[in-house]
Formats: sequence, structure tokens, C-alpha cells
Amino acid sequence: MDFPERIETGMQRALRYATANGCPPILAKALRHAVFPGGARIRPRLCLAVAAACGDREPLAADSAAVAIELLHCASLVHDDMPCFDNAMTRRGAPSVHAQFGEEIALLVGDGLIIAAFETVARETQQTPLLTAPMIATIANAVGSPYGLVAGQAWESEPEINIAAYHRAKTASLFSGAVSTGAIASGGNPREWLVLADALGAAYQVADDLYDAVGQSDAGKPAGQDSRNGKPNIVASIGLEAALVRLKRLVAEAVDSVPDCPGADGFRAMIRNEATRLMPKTLATSAA
Repeated sequence: MDFPERIETGMQRALRYATANGCPPILAKALRHAVFPGGARIRPRLCLAVAAACGDREPLAADSAAVAIELLHCASLVHDDMPCFDNAMTRRGAPSVHAQFGEEIALLVGDGLIIAAFETVARETQQTPLLTAPMIATIANAVGSPYGLVAGQAWESEPEINIAAYHRAKTASLFSGAVSTGAIASGGNPREWLVLADALGAAYQVADDLYDAVGQSDAGKPAGQDSRNGKPNIVASIGLEAALVRLKRLVAEAVDSVPDCPGADGFRAMIRNEATRLMPKTLATSAA
């Protein structure tokens, strides 16, 4: 199977467990609404690409990590859209979970997806038990505190925001989790991929800020939310042209940081192709 098929097969399997007989019907429907149809699935694709570059020794373990990372990403979107944070009414071109099902269900959907992520790794690595603990610990570090997604969201509640720490925790941390677990699943050294993860995570945050600032959205969500909600935005901090320069520099840094491995050339090509999608169409000419 190719990467998208491996990811979607794993996501469907995880949701079958989470929504099995006995699950409250509205919760089951909302869980699926949060996950399908998905977005670009860049984080799980990155996880599997690293695993492949390292030899893809344990594909089932790599698949479980990729699925867990994407479930956690989906959970973060559900919570991020809620009224207490961004109060976004749409996501991926459809009503956000809280808009469709209410705040109580949205809160539980996020919680349920977090649990499903760790359950997936535990269940799918039973044949490779030596991988279970390091993978779970790595993923937990990427989504918890002090440096993961939870910390990233918490920075928004601080009177003064350390924007570098905020972006690293809210965006780059999950990229670090993706590349690290992909390497672990295939016997690679996760530390060799962390510079790449930081660069890609920062690039995605800059791209997201650019989309928000120029009134476009790459995720089917409202644009202009950073300004309305008083959230930090790199374009507001350094200007449009400087943000474009930073995005190009980060993509180049990501490409240059790919460690020597059998799949290095293909991996670099994937990053370059992905960089094209990162750029808002109205800015593509000026950034060329």
C-alpha cells in the first residue's frame, strides 16, 4: 500500500474501535466527523516517509505511529475550534465539531481521539513490544507539557507570548513526534531528524499565518482569525515580505537537513513538492 492508503486504512481501523457497539451514537458520529474526510495528512505522511527512508523495518509499528499522530492532530483541531479558543464555525470546508454537535460533545471528541491515539500504538505494536514504550513516550512528549501541543495552546493564555516557544510547541512539536516515531519504528536514530522537524514545523506555522493574513485558508476554516482573537501572527510581527523570505529559508533548511539514508533523495523531493502547496496562490508569484 502507498502512504495515503496505509494512513486511511489505519484511521478507519482506529475509528472502528473507538465507535464500536456501545459507543453513544452522537459521540460516534462526531468522532467520525472530526476525522473524515481528512486534510492533507502531512504529519502521518511525514512519519511514514521517515520510516521508509530508514528501511521501513516494522511497517505496522510505523502505521500505528502515523495514525496516532494524525488522531492527535485532529483532536487539537477540534479543541482549537471551540468557543474558548478560536470559536471557528468551519473546518475542512464543513461545520466544526462544536458547531455541528455542541461544545460538550466537541470536548469529549477531542478527549476520545487523544485516548484512541495511544490505544492504537499499544494495540498495533503487540508484536513489536520493544517499540511500544519509546513510541508512546515520544508521542506523549510531542503533545504534552512543557514543550508539546498542550503547552503551545497554553501560551495563548499568557499575558506575554514567547512567539518562538509558542510556534515550536503548537506546530513543530507534532512534526518532531512524527519524524521521531517514524525513525524509531524502523531502527533509525530519531535525533538525526529533529532539525528537519523543527524547520518543517516552523514553515507550516509561517504558511498558516500567511494564509490567515491574506484572507485565504488552506484548511477550510475562516481566515483572519489571528487578528480577531488577538493571537500571535508572524506576518503581523515582521511583515509580509519578510514572512515569505522566512518560509523559503525554512523549506531550504528542511531539505538540507535530511540525513544521509537510502531514501534521502526521494524525501528531499517530497519536501520540495510539499513546499509548493504551502504557498498561498496569491503570493506564489512574488515568492518565486
